[in-house]
Amino acid sequence: MHVIIAPDCFTGTLTATQAAEALAAGWRRRAPDDLLTLVPLSDGGPGFLDVLTANVPGESSIVTTTDPRGRAVPAALHITTDEGGRRTAWVESAQAIGLHLLEVPERDPGVTTTWGLGELLAAALDQGVDRVVVGLGGSATNDAGAGMLAALGAGPREALAGGGAGLIAVREADLAGLAATRERFAGVELVAATDVASPLLGLQGASAVFAAQKGADPEQSQLLEGALGHFVDQVRRVLPAGTDLLSGRERRLDREPGAGAAGGVGYALMLLGARRASGVEMVLDAVGMDGLVAAADLVVTGEGRLDWQSLQGKVVAGVAELAQRHATPAIAVAGQVLIGRRESMALGLSGTYAVAEREEDVERAMADPVGTLRSRTERIAATWSPRR
Repeated sequence: MHVIIAPDCFTGTLTATQAAEALAAGWRRRAPDDLLTLVPLSDGGPGFLDVLTANVPGESSIVTTTDPRGRAVPAALHITTDEGGRRTAWVESAQAIGLHLLEVPERDPGVTTTWGLGELLAAALDQGVDRVVVGLGGSATNDAGAGMLAALGAGPREALAGGGAGLIAVREADLAGLAATRERFAGVELVAATDVASPLLGLQGASAVFAAQKGADPEQSQLLEGALGHFVDQVRRVLPAGTDLLSGRERRLDREPGAGAAGGVGYALMLLGARRASGVEMVLDAVGMDGLVAAADLVVTGEGRLDWQSLQGKVVAGVAELAQRHATPAIAVAGQVLIGRRESMALGLSGTYAVAEREEDVERAMADPVGTLRSRTERIAATWSPRR
């Protein structure tokens, strides 16, 4: 039996590579004769660059940037050249602004900034590339990309790079360099590889949906929503988005799908002319997943928490859709499973399995993520690859 093991990272505990190895170890205990192919994946968040550098030939370099609290941190650029000579810089935003870079007490989206991502993009431009692809996801920030824009020259650091809460005080004069910053990218194709389709504002926006996991309480989430809304109003005065050709109305970039990605970095990239692309689809294409799934008997995917967000552009959804096209069974193993059988079947999954099946199991799973994932997978293999 040929089994593809293709998980995302288990956020906060295991990288995608570590998760794949733990799943494989558990599977081999029960079904040692099965052929296992390990394909760690990413949807644009943490691990995005690891997957690409392992599968797309190019030159990688390390640059020094700053984390969401302003401390020096290393980050990578991966430069590739296609057959036509086009040079692409691949960037993972989480390497500069990732939640994993902060200890739990440090997590505060009111003050964390995307300044470091702006430094990383500036380093990419210095490489003389034709295209920049930015993987978005797993951020510790909620500042609509204002800090990133400041690092690229849009306005003063003290006004734009103090975190999401400080944006309530931004004025038009603080964005005087925004048009010139956009011009810096005029000859470069800019791509936002995002795992979510959320707008910037509203009930499905960055503050309402994602701020809590970055350390915000409900009151702070509301304050951030107001601050980001004020920031958008100031941006619209300085840099009108133009007219939608179909409706004839003003184009609202803050309402575009993906504008809320990475705490609103998607919105800031769109201000610079970026188009949105599916991060998981880019990764699946890079690793040749279509051919792998077509030749397999079973696909095992997974992530830390399988919930409603997993249904929208995440690794599990992308793998399940691809497996369904080839009529290859796909199952998901997750730390927690918070969707029902109806949702998982609609996604194309033949089964979902939780490491922590009860709330009281979560602490134990977090304390020994490799061991508990390995043990759970061993039991799953007994169902899908029974001994003869």
